[in-house]
Amino acid sequence: MIETVFRSEDVPAGDRFDRWRELMRQCTAPLELDSEYREDFQASQRLLDLDGIVVWPTKFQPVRFRRTAKLIRQSDPEQVNISIPVDGTLYVIRDGHEMAYGPQTLCVVDSSREIEVRTTAHQVGIGFDVPKALLPLSGDGIERLCRYRLSGREGFGALLTSFLSQIAKDTTSYQKTDGGKLAKIAVDLLSALITHHLGTDDVISPDSHRRILAMRVRQFIRQNASNPDLTPRSVAVAHHISVSYLHRIFNDQGITIAAMIRHVRLEGACRDLANPALRNVAVQTIAARWGFASHSTFTRAFRAAYGILPRDYRQQEDMSTRTR
Repeated sequence: MIETVFRSEDVPAGDRFDRWRELMRQCTAPLELDSEYREDFQASQRLLDLDGIVVWPTKFQPVRFRRTAKLIRQSDPEQVNISIPVDGTLYVIRDGHEMAYGPQTLCVVDSSREIEVRTTAHQVGIGFDVPKALLPLSGDGIERLCRYRLSGREGFGALLTSFLSQIAKDTTSYQKTDGGKLAKIAVDLLSALITHHLGTDDVISPDSHRRILAMRVRQFIRQNASNPDLTPRSVAVAHHISVSYLHRIFNDQGITIAAMIRHVRLEGACRDLANPALRNVAVQTIAARWGFASHSTFTRAFRAAYGILPRDYRQQEDMSTRTR
């Protein structure tokens, strides 16, 4: 993984807009950019090169982007861009029609088509560029996809948004050689999103299906860890697969479903025990909140995982907070 960082405050005011525009050219198809704030442009952006695909978390003042026929003739990288507003709205004009994309919606842009995008307020978002050749697109697939205002709050859109947001939030836990692995996951999720909306699910390979299913299961467990009835069987039923198939998927990754459920619950309990606002909440109440059937079951699991009793961990974290 290669990371490039831009912060406008590191650049003389008169050069900020041009420097940011140069950076944008590295992660998108060539664009015409303009802004009423170009004399002292405020922006920050990171380019995360994941072995051929690019993720770019960004913040910037109001801007207008234009991809013209002339620019397309000059250079077309044949890529798909996914823009995900986090704060602010993108106004996109295609073929004379305008669509607005608010927070947690996914805007699909084809580098081979003319487009105009404008923002009217400070914008925070994540961009994601992928070569078309890596995606299950044929015929008018990309044209049809561009007509959708895809949700980033549910289904595959939520999985993709969550994954890209996590990468954007923190890259320190990844090694330089992890770029290819992260790229494969991102492309799998985008491919699943595409085939779901275009009705072409049979295009995705069996390996991709398994990787996508594993991510859906992990997200489901995180969302339902507090439910004491969450079991491998209930997870399998929720995903319309057999328990044995569910176990096979995760055995290949060196973990059992039961262990994953326990791990997520213990992580949640740790956060609560370390939270000063929950200092007066009984340990057994926290255990029950995270789906443990009994206080003794929770205590044994916690000690096995962390080598310390829950009450001692809370006291340790409390003392640490007080001495900061």
